[in-house]
Amino acid sequence: MGLLKNLFKARDKPKNRTPGSSYSFFFGGTTSGKPVNEHTAMQMTAVYSCVRILAEAVAGLPLHLYKYTASGGKEKALFHPLYFLLHDEPNPEMSSFVFRETLMTHLLLWGNAYAQIIRNGKGEVIALYPLMPNRMRVDRDSKGELYYSYTRYSDEAPAINGMTVTLRPSDVLHIPGLGFDGLVGYSPIAMAKNAIGLAMATEEYGAKFFANGAAPGGVLEHPGTIKDPQKVKESWNMAYQGSGNAHRVAVLEE
Repeated sequence: MGLLKNLFKARDKPKNRTPGSSYSFFFGGTTSGKPVNEHTAMQMTAVYSCVRILAEAVAGLPLHLYKYTASGGKEKALFHPLYFLLHDEPNPEMSSFVFRETLMTHLLLWGNAYAQIIRNGKGEVIALYPLMPNRMRVDRDSKGELYYSYTRYSDEAPAINGMTVTLRPSDVLHIPGLGFDGLVGYSPIAMAKNAIGLAMATEEYGAKFFANGAAPGGVLEHPGTIKDPQKVKESWNMAYQGSGNAHRVAVLEE
């Protein structure tokens, strides 16, 4: 018993002890100056498409529960309570496809996927509910044993806002992505934040270039002095600003 106790104490704490799934030095701005997080990254077409394709592909794979037979083979455990939860409906609010799609999306964005395991009075699993990774914290107690701290907000329970719930490992289905300690995964978005930020800045620059560019194909010049420069500026932008008005012939008023 003493050996096991010392073993638990010798274990390192999970490398990620911050809300979400990234080290603190991954947070903040990028070299492009664009703020990048899991939500802003999904506005990039490439990120959204990759996440959607992978999440839908995994969610669409067959998922069955099997049991071993007396002869050493296996067969589908159609009448096992977990079969319905995994194959059809993990909870009353979503199908198995949506549940797996959600977990895969969380895994691709935050590097971790969490689901709370709900049991009845007999200890049987009766439901699985996805949990937001950015509200979860994985840590060790004074004995060196893992525990999960989840912060609930009003969008999940209107009567509860900012309440922290402590969950045992046996009450959490945790799927970590790539990481160093095998306990918590790294956020792919945080790891690639500079590349994503550059793409966001490039997209914004191009959009503003076409939206604000006033480049006519030619200019008709009138002799004399311009009496109202502001009026000329406004009429110029009205007639020639934007990609739809590019290369039109410009006329300068007197």
